[in-house]
Amino acid sequence: MTVDYLAEGKNAAAQFTLKVHRGEGMALLAMNWKRGQPPDDFVGFGIQYREPGSQFFLTARNRLNFDGAPNPNGDRSFPTLAAPVQKFRWIVFPFNADLPGKFDFKVTPIFMDEDGMLGEGESQIASLALSTETYPGKLNVTFTRGYVASQAFVDRYASTGDIVTLLPRKAADGPSFIPTHPKADEALAWMGFEARREILALLDAAIADPSAKVSVVAYDLSERLVIEKFEALGARLRIIIDDSGEHKEPHSGEAQAEARLVASGAQIKRQHMGRLQHNKTIVVDGAVKHGVYGSTNYTWRGFYVQSNNAILVTGANAIKPLQQAFDDYWQQTGFKSSQSTKWHDLNVDGVDAKVTFSPHKETEATLDEIAQDVDGAQSSVLFSLAFLSQTPGAASEAVLRAVQGPLFTYGISDKRTGVDLHKPDGNPAPVYFSHLTGKLPPPFKVEPSAGGGTNMHHKFVVIDFDKPSARVWCGSYNFSYSADCTNGENLLLIKDRKIATAYMVEALRIFDAYHFRVAMDGAKRDGKPMVLRKPPALSGQDPWWKEDWTVPNKIRDREVFA
Repeated sequence: MTVDYLAEGKNAAAQFTLKVHRGEGMALLAMNWKRGQPPDDFVGFGIQYREPGSQFFLTARNRLNFDGAPNPNGDRSFPTLAAPVQKFRWIVFPFNADLPGKFDFKVTPIFMDEDGMLGEGESQIASLALSTETYPGKLNVTFTRGYVASQAFVDRYASTGDIVTLLPRKAADGPSFIPTHPKADEALAWMGFEARREILALLDAAIADPSAKVSVVAYDLSERLVIEKFEALGARLRIIIDDSGEHKEPHSGEAQAEARLVASGAQIKRQHMGRLQHNKTIVVDGAVKHGVYGSTNYTWRGFYVQSNNAILVTGANAIKPLQQAFDDYWQQTGFKSSQSTKWHDLNVDGVDAKVTFSPHKETEATLDEIAQDVDGAQSSVLFSLAFLSQTPGAASEAVLRAVQGPLFTYGISDKRTGVDLHKPDGNPAPVYFSHLTGKLPPPFKVEPSAGGGTNMHHKFVVIDFDKPSARVWCGSYNFSYSADCTNGENLLLIKDRKIATAYMVEALRIFDAYHFRVAMDGAKRDGKPMVLRKPPALSGQDPWWKEDWTVPNKIRDREVFA
């Protein structure tokens, strides 16, 4: 069967296999040796890609290089044909991922002889389209980049302006904040990635369509551009804005947004359910009908600092559950008895997906259902869950059981003191905020602080991504009793391998970024710079790939993706 989310290299002469997994604006390349183990002189993979219609390959770059390798220009990243990737999987971000047509991904094994000279082996090439929409005209999974505290951000933008010229210091400054960074437009588009771009485009389309009526539920609301687009809708906008905690304060971003939207003629309700109105949803009912679910708050932090996702659906039937939920929230009284708390088909042709809205009655809670599904996983559980350590309950306990059990698992959770990486051996590796913002060992530069608050804001679990039964739980819903029975939330269950693959790649992207921090911090404490490893005959050490054939977790990592 032909699929559009997975491609394989076909070169029988190559010594390794290649699989390319489609992500959203990115691709996961996974390699494995065909027979036995690699030779000792194998020092990694060179990675390249070619855009649709182009004759030329672009070369991915590596942050690491061999110790003593020439670096006359003081570079901090190196082409992988000269500084190969010493991993059996790698995520590539093409510059123009939304180009129509197929990208060609080329992977070349690199060898080093006894004189330290590099040579290339037989390459594999696999081709895959990375078109903008997951299912064009039906459903689109989108992500923010969440990379403010990163070397990639420093490379592009930190040298041309301070972070305070891009982002307000606090949420209450958001509605009036105007960036003064010389590359503000480019930087914000890069930081917000596809989620920001598609949400703003949806609002622009609604503004341009005089027949469009828009219904919004917003937990956080303080991003100036979003507020301005809501204002432009005037009386065509109905909006529910949370009024719990700091949101009810007279100078909060939400209170400022309310005052501006009242003046524009919008219909507004301030609301919290039993505790929070935690949804982040949009319904556009016009010539074209769109809906937005997910974890992305309409704030500077939600768009530009945090890792978030938004799911956009299109079509008259697709927006029905979302529109009904908005109407039930607008009434508020009796919500737990409304039909919105039941499971409803998302009505997206060809995609098995359903949605429910909180708060639920305790007798109709979903935590046990999620827990049973996680416990029933056959091959893998990958997750990115904000507040996992702060949300005890059946679902969180099931996720932690998966980490400590025989399944292949990777996960990341954000808590007040830092980030926890949950590895397949069941051992969390904490990454504290000081690791993200302090001095990093050479050749890395100091990164800007992402400020106080949550950095990783996703709430999703991917189960058995590599099987026909692949599925994702996601939405605004933290896996907790409060999310289930107290807050206003959206929770989706999507049984679709293409969508599961997209979330799998996102989970690995975030995990690898933070795991590199753990390794870098360890190298810093040990006083040993992080460098690429040479063959044993030159370095006197085991080959770099030995653990990939001897450590059970690394063996599974190598095999499950390739």
